[in-house]
Amino acid sequence: MAKQLQARMLLSGDEAVALAALNAGVLLGTGYPGTPSTEILEAFGALGGKAQWAPNEKVALEVGLGAAFGGARALVTMKHVGVNVAADVLFTAAYTGVTGGLILVSADDPGMASSQNEQDNRHYARAAGVIMLEPADSQQAYDFTGAGFAISEQFGLPVILRMTTRVCHSKSIVEQKPLPQPAAAPSFQRDIPARVMIPAHARPAHRRLRDKLAQVAAYAESCAQTLVEPRGKALGIITSGITAMHVRDAAPEASVLQLGVSYPLPLNAIREFVASVERCLVIEEGDPILVTELLAAGLKVEGKSERFRFGELNVDRVRRIIARDESEEAPAPRGKPPMLCEGCSHRPVFETLRDLNCIVAGDIGCYTLGVLPPFSAMDTCVCMGASITVGLGLRHVLPEAEARRVVSVIGDSTFMHSGLTGLAEMVYNPPATGHVVMILDNGTTAMTGQQEHPGTGRDLRHEPTHKINFEEVCRAMGLKQVVTVDPLAGDGALATTVSAALASGELAVIVARRPCILAAPKIRQYDKAAAEKLLARNAACSAAVTE
Repeated sequence: MAKQLQARMLLSGDEAVALAALNAGVLLGTGYPGTPSTEILEAFGALGGKAQWAPNEKVALEVGLGAAFGGARALVTMKHVGVNVAADVLFTAAYTGVTGGLILVSADDPGMASSQNEQDNRHYARAAGVIMLEPADSQQAYDFTGAGFAISEQFGLPVILRMTTRVCHSKSIVEQKPLPQPAAAPSFQRDIPARVMIPAHARPAHRRLRDKLAQVAAYAESCAQTLVEPRGKALGIITSGITAMHVRDAAPEASVLQLGVSYPLPLNAIREFVASVERCLVIEEGDPILVTELLAAGLKVEGKSERFRFGELNVDRVRRIIARDESEEAPAPRGKPPMLCEGCSHRPVFETLRDLNCIVAGDIGCYTLGVLPPFSAMDTCVCMGASITVGLGLRHVLPEAEARRVVSVIGDSTFMHSGLTGLAEMVYNPPATGHVVMILDNGTTAMTGQQEHPGTGRDLRHEPTHKINFEEVCRAMGLKQVVTVDPLAGDGALATTVSAALASGELAVIVARRPCILAAPKIRQYDKAAAEKLLARNAACSAAVTE
């Protein structure tokens, strides 16, 4: 992020959202790191905004919602699968509404550059009943973010700003424009019927929500985010998000309707556009959501074929959609497969699990690479925290000899995110053969770029804060067998500890602790800076007492 802010800058979409949040008067940014959303809060913090990492996405959205209940503007960021975790909050937040502007950034990952699925989070806006904005480049990311807070406050609803990997990480020129500011300073106004969702309050709240969405749809008919570009009459294309950029390159002669507000839809504007062209094509990345809605509304439009539902779109694929070209696409060039770093502390862990012929329930993080050769030591990986609970399921049903081979492997950040409830399940419903959980603590959220979490003792800005001790937490939850090992010690303790835990038939947690080899130099710097600050603070206190 540029330190000297200029009127025009080259920014990524993530940086543009951060800058807009700062300029729009956001008082709190919170989220959980996940590519491609991570850089938003990092940039917001670097610009001087109040930014913090939450233990998981549900917590982040709850904190943001509380800020919005207090009349403040809040920005909540996460990748697409994180919205699954936050969905419990999102659906009811649509009923409660908000006072201050609340934007939830959903950073989707078409093509799965770094994700376990390719879900299209446009479905969430429709399912939850919240407003969705979709920028196509960094300038729109800036503009739509600023507008999104005002829209959220105008209609009293959360706004999902749906980004995708290409918008998040591509850079384009951003002109800093004045953005709408909050109408009032934060203040809490009691409104029990609106915010306490017992059934008697939720029933009228649902009706209010549908009324609000109708008002938003009317607003979208002529708002600045509904962009009509009339050109030729032979072909018209309806699109949203990054696909709008591909469309402009692939078919410069076509008329274009870019739906910046992709939910609720401005159907009258869409009808007028469809009527203005001879052939109307809906080109959308991901699921056929827009085309299905428009066909259901009786509009004469056509969509893409099923083959283009998968992966990212680009200019060439858009040309093929326009030409109805169903021939096989050239295979993408093969890249270098990912691998655990040389010297990574996870390597001996997976070597040990492989050599002991363990059945390994894995989790989300860089240690997921333990599934690849030369280790091939991971048998399941589903979602954050599932290693413990999937492992327990296997333990409960497998024949005893197989059950005793099951081990759950989870990282330190993932343990804080979703591992605690799995641990509670393990203690509450212990399998007859016991179970073994390995927490691979490398002192950082390594996969997404070495971010902090509640177990590192440092906040988003890498400043000291309270540190959660995994061993103490495990013992407090009732686990008696809690062991800490250094996986790189080379003394055989790792293999001995795992073998003993498997043979015990008891519940066991093994904390394999060694800092990430890439993060270790930075961690030493953070610790040194913290120690120096503490010494300076103590010296100042001593001097004050002496005086």
